[in-house]
Amino acid sequence: MPSESEVTTTGDPSAVLNAGNSSPLDTTEPTAAEAQVSGEVPAGREIAIRVSDVSITYRTTFERQPTLKSAIMRAGRGNRAIREIEAVKGVTFEVERGHVMGIIGNNGAGKSTLMRAIAGILPPTTGEIEVRGRVSTLLALGVGFNKMLSGYENVLLGGLAAGYTRSEIEAKAAEIAEWCELGDFLELPMRTYSSGMFSRLAFAVAVHMEPDVLLVDEALSAGDARFKAKAAAKMQELVDQAHTMVLVSHALGTVESLCDEAVWLEQGQLISTGPVADVIAEYTESNSINSKAATTREDM
Repeated sequence: MPSESEVTTTGDPSAVLNAGNSSPLDTTEPTAAEAQVSGEVPAGREIAIRVSDVSITYRTTFERQPTLKSAIMRAGRGNRAIREIEAVKGVTFEVERGHVMGIIGNNGAGKSTLMRAIAGILPPTTGEIEVRGRVSTLLALGVGFNKMLSGYENVLLGGLAAGYTRSEIEAKAAEIAEWCELGDFLELPMRTYSSGMFSRLAFAVAVHMEPDVLLVDEALSAGDARFKAKAAAKMQELVDQAHTMVLVSHALGTVESLCDEAVWLEQGQLISTGPVADVIAEYTESNSINSKAATTREDM
């Protein structure tokens, strides 16, 4: 669900501070040498998202063939089989306000984990994430919806959670209803929706909440061809309105057409960041992918 935030998230899960009460992002103009050493932002660049040396480690218990005997023995010793998984390792990058950043990489690279951290859902183990402005997320279509409520009721809840008044979100609801073309289904419980209907409503809610920062994780890979075309057009409209966006997708053609810059992650590590065409070229060459085919495929 969309939410309004202007926060700093650190490696301490409890340390989520209102950015209005913390030090503002630096926009003074240092010399080139000073900027390189201190990481300060030259004049004219307003940073919407800053990811600083972020690492995220999962701790999980596991046992290949659990038995009652092994469980009792482990309980008696007070020991548990713990495995640590380093999903993201020391990643640093910035996204300027009004820019679109694409995040690419093979499955298991840590892309979705990093997106959840930027959204404030998952605190980093170490490092810091700063996000400024109203945030709307499409990390998984329909996450946050109550399937027992109607589509219209979920739209109202999403708008209220984003900080809109009842009258404001009711006006938005009419716009959302027209865009997603669900007709009378908008009054029915969402448990009756097909996956395509779910996708349309989730996308419509996220993009019509006028976010300052939009986080999108593979949202355009869902739905039929008509929905994909309509969603892509709406995304381009947001880009043209100078909204800040972070897009995760395996469809390199979508990333190249929408994004200014790209981040390439592999096994949780930052491999490359820079102009989108350059990063995609490095990625396709490293993975021995035909560039022409890669720009049209969505299942890489």
